Amino acid sequence: MNTHLIVRTSLLVAAFGLSVQAAPLTFDFKDPKGVNNVQFTLDAPLESITGTGTGITGSVTFDPAQPAATKGKIILDTKSLTVGNPMMADHLRGGNWLDVANHPAITFEAVSMTNVRTQGNVVTADVAGKLTVKGVTKDIKVPVSFTHLPDKLGARVNDPKIKGDLLVLRANFSINRADFSIQAGKNTDKVAETIQLSLSIAGAAPKS
Repeated sequence: MNTHLIVRTSLLVAAFGLSVQAAPLTFDFKDPKGVNNVQFTLDAPLESITGTGTGITGSVTFDPAQPAATKGKIILDTKSLTVGNPMMADHLRGGNWLDVANHPAITFEAVSMTNVRTQGNVVTADVAGKLTVKGVTKDIKVPVSFTHLPDKLGARVNDPKIKGDLLVLRANFSINRADFSIQAGKNTDKVAETIQLSLSIAGAAPKS
């Protein structure tokens, strides 16, 4: 066989193998364990309110070889938001505040990424996207870390027979409730205008 043909064939096979290996993966953030959560804090002069939301779904498409191309949407079921005080939790979900009956979801859709840096299996970036709360959509930028964990899905679900990767997202950022028509300027001595948000969630990409 022609030597040049052998070399070209080998290069094509190698290139094909690399393209398969670098194919983007789609990670599902619906978590049967209920571990995924967002924490929120409103630190006003008279009261500090801290709560959580666990009803998280959505998907993110991530390519370890091209992290800047990451796209996706994370969805939070507003009914899952709660705080320690039951009466305060009812007010939070009520019509005057988040009005969960008419606005059942808070969503963040990633549009683009800048300042992308990779160190080992961790990618950090500023993610520009659209945040929708109580029917109001705003463009925001969020610093996010993406930790890609190949072949760790089985360990998360305690079943080594299940194969797949994990993608862990972590983010800390703040929003102003007035920007989303959440009782703007009211009760500021007990309910802070600024809402601090902390997100820690893992998505799964099973392998057949």
